[in-house]
Amino acid sequence: MSKTKSKNYSVLIGAAFLMATSAIGPGFLTQTAVFTGELQSTFGFVILVSVILSLIAQLNVWRIIGVSGLKGQEIANKVVPGLGYFVAFLVALGGLAFNIGNVGGAAMGFNILFGIDIKIAAAISAALAIVIFISKEAGKAMDNLTKILGGIMIVLVAYVAIKTKPPIGEALYRTVIPEEFPMLAIITLVGGTVGGYITFSGGHRLIDAGISGEENLDEINRSAYMGMGIAAIMRVLLFLAVLGVVSKGFVLDPASPPASAFKEAAGNFGYKIFGLVIWAAALSSIVGAAYTSVSFLSTFTKLISDHVNKWIIGFIGVSTIIFIAIGQPAKLLVVAGSLNGLILPVTLGSMLLASGKKEIVGDYKHPKWLLITGILVVIITAFLGISSLSGLKALWS
Repeated sequence: MSKTKSKNYSVLIGAAFLMATSAIGPGFLTQTAVFTGELQSTFGFVILVSVILSLIAQLNVWRIIGVSGLKGQEIANKVVPGLGYFVAFLVALGGLAFNIGNVGGAAMGFNILFGIDIKIAAAISAALAIVIFISKEAGKAMDNLTKILGGIMIVLVAYVAIKTKPPIGEALYRTVIPEEFPMLAIITLVGGTVGGYITFSGGHRLIDAGISGEENLDEINRSAYMGMGIAAIMRVLLFLAVLGVVSKGFVLDPASPPASAFKEAAGNFGYKIFGLVIWAAALSSIVGAAYTSVSFLSTFTKLISDHVNKWIIGFIGVSTIIFIAIGQPAKLLVVAGSLNGLILPVTLGSMLLASGKKEIVGDYKHPKWLLITGILVVIITAFLGISSLSGLKALWS
């Protein structure tokens, strides 16, 4: 294998892990545990449908970004002038709010593992994330970190899934023949897997590494499939780990549903495993959210594009200071969570419009099946996005 091919392959895997580990944050763990507790084996069906819809969104976004060599906000601005600025604002606001939550998750993990004060644990975790972007080869360091943390999470959750002895036969049966059709759970999982900034994290990483153009389409596809595959494997393993305890009648603790499942499965050792899993999930999400948020702003001014790593470090620093000073600001999280639901339908919609514009994609012909199914995902996620705006009412009630 030539050096260039080897480097490309490393970046493709790195982009896949960046996308997957950006999705696998503290919210991903809680979301999966809660829905498994509510739906039990039928949650397998929810995972299957959400993975198909998420993959459609991912392939549409990554192919158009990859062929054009442009980032999401640049394409949005070419489709509707000014739209890219709106999208960049939403991504940066959402990224900041969720990064505060990620810092909190990392601090919680460190606290479970070592009993360190939450604020000190937050500062240590943030410092570890910042070290990545001090490196001269930040992109390579980020790729390696997400691969290591992603691997650790998969191995540990697989161990707990084996330990809980879930009813695999029943889970497989209900994955194909569910007891109900939980649409809200499906839509929520799609948002949690490719919503907000998540689907763009890996795509933007490929652009930054110079992997773009129609000649690289096969590699871009491969990376998109890998990213979704890694996120799906983690979701399935976590589902089985939790199913193993709830199927035996165990009731999850509402204060921390996944932690209670791990503790029930393997006692205090299981609780420590959860601490390491949530720390790894949160740390990789801190890196992913900061990198992608800044990548959405970097094309607008040289002030950012010439100093990207410094801005990423600043982004992580601000998230950490806010968490240490005031904890997780409830109102900011409500606003960001509500607006976050608009990002995927708006950006995916603009990608689909861009797919027919020669000045953006050249002679590239976007597959009809991806266009049609992409429109379906836009409609579904727009419904979720509009519904999520109701969360803003809480601020004025």
